Amino acid sequence: MTSVTVELLNEAGLHARPADTFIRTAQKFKSDIKIVKDSIKVDGKSILGLLTLGATKGTMITIEAEGEDEKAAIDKLRELVENKFGEDE
Repeated sequence: MTSVTVELLNEAGLHARPADTFIRTAQKFKSDIKIVKDSIKVDGKSILGLLTLGATKGTMITIEAEGEDEKAAIDKLRELVENKFGEDE
């Protein structure tokens, strides 16, 4: 398993549009992807799972991936979060 902890930098956090972008990216990978916020762990390929986290700007989340392409998945998803999901503030 590979994991990385990142801070949500975009103004609205993990609301509907960034969550959709996240899952669409995550679904490109074969690995099992989980998102952890505090003690809550959800499926990184589930829009409802991500939205239930209520993750706002400044929240630290851990992205976990396990499978044959876990390193590539972590790298791409970390980049997505660090680039504010492509949103212009």
